Amino acid sequence: MINFSRVSKAISIMLILVVLVLNVSACNTVVTSGSTIEVKDQLQRTVKVPAKVNRIISSYTISTSLLIALGAKDKLVGIEIQAEERPLYRKAAPELLKLPAVGSGKTFNIEECLKLKPDLVILPYRMTEFVTKLEKLGIPVIAVAPENMDSFLETVHLIGKAAGSEQKAKELIDFYRQKIHTIEAAAKELQNKPVVYIAGSKSPLTTCTKEMYQHYLIELAGGENASQEIQKGYWANVSMEQVMKWNPEVICSVQYSTFKDQDLLKGEKWQSIKAVKDQKIYRFPSTLEPWDYPAPSAILGVLWLTNKLHPEVYTKEMFLKDARSFYKKFYRIDASDEELGA
Repeated sequence: MINFSRVSKAISIMLILVVLVLNVSACNTVVTSGSTIEVKDQLQRTVKVPAKVNRIISSYTISTSLLIALGAKDKLVGIEIQAEERPLYRKAAPELLKLPAVGSGKTFNIEECLKLKPDLVILPYRMTEFVTKLEKLGIPVIAVAPENMDSFLETVHLIGKAAGSEQKAKELIDFYRQKIHTIEAAAKELQNKPVVYIAGSKSPLTTCTKEMYQHYLIELAGGENASQEIQKGYWANVSMEQVMKWNPEVICSVQYSTFKDQDLLKGEKWQSIKAVKDQKIYRFPSTLEPWDYPAPSAILGVLWLTNKLHPEVYTKEMFLKDARSFYKKFYRIDASDEELGA
């Protein structure tokens, strides 16, 4: 004889289980569609960003060019001002020049940002005021600080993870490490490390401090930074007497310098410096973009300077091959000899 009470109880239990399963499934669907990941930015803030970022604002040249290199340019909806002055953008991502200009390394347009409804905003770490404002508005924002080689590679990893381009970020980091390893292995037996002076953009009497990326660039290329005694700060003003005391063997001016290298050859005091006597005055050559600061192409600045300092271990032909390979792999462009300064 069937016990209807037990059957009824069993059916009730089954119905409860079905409802629970459906509820759990519904909850999981909601979590998945609105899921986030956590990243730690370079202000040491833990930031929650959407697991799938589709709309990014970058107000910083370094992060914008990095997003292009990581294959995430289609996610950009706003970029920094004066983007039209970047030859690399015109060649590798001309569509970006049509995007709204939202900020720079010093300021940021909150109103324009809100109109663009970004999933993620990327700012330089110095812009803490705007980081705080965006946080209060509930907009995910990460701050980046690519000041030396290690922190630059951390920036690559951070942006790669936040933008959903981790594999491409790994490829770029691996490229850096491989080339650095190659240079270090080739220069292992070298005894001579030429003293190198890097002149900044505004005057031959501005130079990098030990805190800047350019200091690490010189060291990686097998040189010694003439101005390493200046421990802190950004581009530093120095006296002619200081430069004469350092007596650099090589002088490099940055690609964006406003002065002419010939000015160094005319000055009577400059004539006493070894680099001028030996005519070892070079300018970072690329017409595509500067190679002396921590953008994705900074490794090319290291390779170029290595060739200038130690052509016996790293030839010009080796440099040009590596430079072309870099732009083809990460920017999907063929860089000409002229663009590489060959």
